[in-house]
Amino acid sequence: MVRAAILPAVGAPLEIAGIELPEPGPGRVRVRLAAAGVCHSDLSLSNGTMRIPLPAVLGHEGAGTVVSVGEGVTHVAPGDGVVLNWAPSCGTCPACAIGEVWLCDSALAGAAGVHARTADGMDLHPGLNVGAFAEETVVAANCVLPLPAGVPLTDAALLGCAVLTGYGAVHHAARVREGESVVVLGVGGVGLAVLQSARIAGAGPVVAVDVSPEKEALARAAGATEYVVASDTTAKDIRRLTGGRGADVAVECVGRATTIRTAWDSTRRGGRTTVVGIGGKDQQVTFNALELFHWGRTLSGCVYGNSDPSKDLPVLAEHIRAGRFDLSTLVTERIGLDGIPAAFENMLAGRGGRALVVF
Repeated sequence: MVRAAILPAVGAPLEIAGIELPEPGPGRVRVRLAAAGVCHSDLSLSNGTMRIPLPAVLGHEGAGTVVSVGEGVTHVAPGDGVVLNWAPSCGTCPACAIGEVWLCDSALAGAAGVHARTADGMDLHPGLNVGAFAEETVVAANCVLPLPAGVPLTDAALLGCAVLTGYGAVHHAARVREGESVVVLGVGGVGLAVLQSARIAGAGPVVAVDVSPEKEALARAAGATEYVVASDTTAKDIRRLTGGRGADVAVECVGRATTIRTAWDSTRRGGRTTVVGIGGKDQQVTFNALELFHWGRTLSGCVYGNSDPSKDLPVLAEHIRAGRFDLSTLVTERIGLDGIPAAFENMLAGRGGRALVVF
């Protein structure tokens, strides 16, 4: 038996309980978690904004050590450090065939399977494939990536979602070029990763926007050169900080209609807005036909940073080893499984960066 955080139903409180995991069969890997990040997507799963089969063990951003492997697994072995990949690509669907592995048709197929059982025999699904809010998990082999040398195992959990998403949003989705101005709306875990990635790209100025004035120090430590407390004049404030034109690129990390619209309004004519935040179906964003023509801006979505984890992880590891990317600055709280509900409340209230469950 291992302890895990279980979501029994949409909107229900998380239950911390013992679960029974099977031994890894062919093509499966058992991992002892070192840490798991508490992502806004976990909150979206718990409140029904995103739907998964339930009951489930939540958690999708994690890293740990291989305990055992099933038949046919050769890329990792017991004792290896690994990063969990919650959206593995199949390599054969139409999206994978053209290199868009982040849009793989079967990336979340594993979430429908039975992952574990409670002590009384109730079947549990793996939230977003990996069920990382647990002391141990059993996942498909393509859900584990070898941990690159020189990357701390505990902080490496952040690579599983926040960092790959933030880095990819800058370098793949928005394609930020050196010298371009960037505004980042939302300074949570992903927003902090976006700021660090914008700094690596040589962007400037880099403007961080958040509802909380207390996050300014976090944002500046991550690479923000300017900080704006969100208000009705945010778009005007950003134009003032970017020579009157607006930012070249806006990255929205909140997932609300108002912030998406503000991100769009904050960019220059011909600017680019990348939406990373996951919003609900009720969040409707409107534009008129004339402004679409006049401003010539681009609005695009971003899934998992439009990243290929197998290719991007080694690149990120080199930035980490060289001191250009500091994983620890994303973490504002280290907690146990019992602290996840409070971490959800902090996210709803706009407090802090990333909470990290440390086992």
